[in-house]
Amino acid sequence: MKRRLFLKSAAAATFAFQFVPRHVVGGDASTPPSRKINLAAIGTGGQAGSDLGNMADENIVALCDVDDRRAVDAFKRWPDARRFRDFRKMFDEMGDKIDAVLVGTPDHTHAVAAMAAMKRGKHVFCEKPLAHSVAEIRAMSKESIDRKLITQTGNQGHSSESIRNFVEWVRAGAIGEVREVHAACGAFKDVYCRIRNIEKVMSEKPEVPKELDWDLWQGPVAERPYHNDYLPWTWRGWTQYGSGTIGDWVCHVVDPSFWALDLDMPTSIQAEADNFDPVKHAGLYPEGSQITYEFAAKGNRGPVKLVWYDGQRTLPRPAELEEGRKVPETGAIVIGTKGKIMHGSHGAGDCRLIPEKAMQEYKRPEKTIPRVKAGHYKDWLNAIREGRQASSPFEYGARLSEVGLLGMIAIRMAGKKLEYDARAMKFTNCDEANKWLNPPYRKGWSL
Repeated sequence: MKRRLFLKSAAAATFAFQFVPRHVVGGDASTPPSRKINLAAIGTGGQAGSDLGNMADENIVALCDVDDRRAVDAFKRWPDARRFRDFRKMFDEMGDKIDAVLVGTPDHTHAVAAMAAMKRGKHVFCEKPLAHSVAEIRAMSKESIDRKLITQTGNQGHSSESIRNFVEWVRAGAIGEVREVHAACGAFKDVYCRIRNIEKVMSEKPEVPKELDWDLWQGPVAERPYHNDYLPWTWRGWTQYGSGTIGDWVCHVVDPSFWALDLDMPTSIQAEADNFDPVKHAGLYPEGSQITYEFAAKGNRGPVKLVWYDGQRTLPRPAELEEGRKVPETGAIVIGTKGKIMHGSHGAGDCRLIPEKAMQEYKRPEKTIPRVKAGHYKDWLNAIREGRQASSPFEYGARLSEVGLLGMIAIRMAGKKLEYDARAMKFTNCDEANKWLNPPYRKGWSL
């Protein structure tokens, strides 16, 4: 079977019936050329570069980046790949030569890039959070489902052994009924909080580097003058482009509880923000935040409270934790009626019942969740070959991402408890907050 016909048939099989694949060799050097995937990358440096490196055994046919400085390594590694700055031109010129697309751009351009790929029938791997607004996320999820595409969210820990252990323990009642989750991220505080730089950024007008297409980098959001404080990574702390700590890390740290408890969307969100003036510091992320989510009872479980901490706010130390053991800077403490679990980031890393005596005495349940053998990246690539869905498709990743973006909105409304109607995609008690669910694009851009 020819490669493109095979890929098309396999993708269709994903949703046509329960597909039981024959043995398929993974995407590595032993994969026959006819089974390799023609892959394009939108974004090639930083995290995108790392992602692309994990997909390097496929046919890398196109590289798209608005900054030649960030793309230089990828250009050297894949000299035969066609080069683009505008992904729209890439699809216009190479649409029939691309099977799948990696989207590893800054948050504010995830949706426009991923939707452009999906509307052309391309399978997509997109970094988290999947988009920069709730409306974008909903649109991406729907598009992927409607077109029966094989997608993967960049929450790499979701394919791990540890997250599956955690989910199995929780569902087996290891700590009883879970009623509270405390989750935190203390990483890269200087990246996420740029408040100290605001006067400098507003007063300076540096020249745009010749290697950068600043207009394309801004993509669909409102134009503003270039400043080097936005690039290459610190855009995460400027909320016109990034989603702050909460948007960036919920998909890693909250993922285990979100899956195990089937949390879906919160009914209310309330944020506290440190040294933060919503007017003066609009468009920036605070030095520290604490966000409380309330999730309604669902199925056989009761309501759940999730409290998020970041920056200078840290996880409270559990009384059961032995002296000398540290609370994770980035991780979670999950509280049940019969005990507690403490874990780190990226798929409940270093997951343990506490105190250690409880862990040693715990009889682990049988493994009931299928394991991902090839890792998060090859799981997506092999899913395309095998005609099945990947481990963290957009349908799941979108809901998880939405939790983080709702927290970002709560920070903008710090101090106010926001009541959320997820079905209507609306805050029922704050019209001002609603505008952030679907902010407008600038002229020339659309989904």
